[in-house]
Amino acid sequence: MSSDLGAPPLEARGITKVFTGGDGRALPILSGVDFSMSTNEAVAIVGASGAGKSTLLHVLGALDRPTQGDVLIEGRAVGSLDDEALATIRNRRVGFVFQFHHLLREFTAIENVMMPALIARVDEHEARGRAERILSDVGLSDRLSHKPRQLSGGEQQRVAVARALVNDPVVLLADEPSGNLDSETSGALHDLLFELRGRGELSIVVVTHNLDLADRADRVLVMEHGRLQPRGEG
Repeated sequence: MSSDLGAPPLEARGITKVFTGGDGRALPILSGVDFSMSTNEAVAIVGASGAGKSTLLHVLGALDRPTQGDVLIEGRAVGSLDDEALATIRNRRVGFVFQFHHLLREFTAIENVMMPALIARVDEHEARGRAERILSDVGLSDRLSHKPRQLSGGEQQRVAVARALVNDPVVLLADEPSGNLDSETSGALHDLLFELRGRGELSIVVVTHNLDLADRADRVLVMEHGRLQPRGEG
């Protein structure tokens, strides 16, 4: 899958998103969002509930298509891709962490982490090796065979982070990743995210209401009236 080596890992140009309400009226959520980030940069997006932060993250990660505009991943515009090609680039180049971990309850930690690699048609032996390494990186080498119900909330979320990173994505998108955790566990998860970012070329976009997390980012953007602007402007 070709990419422009000099391009930003993630970019958005003129993104709009309009939903249709139950009464048939148009509900504009995003209004011409422009966004670009550097390799290894951490960007936090903050704003009021309902401002469109999660909608933007879903569009940036190709989980949802914009009404207008283009998203580029490593310089490649993804808007014209069919669903299968879009799923492939999403699985291989973008990692997702959500407020609720969405682990598969019937599978062990290592099986959950292996899943995206297997979907990407990585050999099972290689997928297991990757999963073991990343679970060790997040401090869970002694929890490989545990199912989600046997893990604490923080451990479950660390498994979710490992799963997001198993295919070595160019960017990690995190939507309120610590929103369901207590303050101590949240702090540990934040430490982990920035430690992992510091080890390589991973870029991070995090949507959060947690100002401690936002303040650790290289840049903080505010979502307001369907647009992004640097914090302190407007």
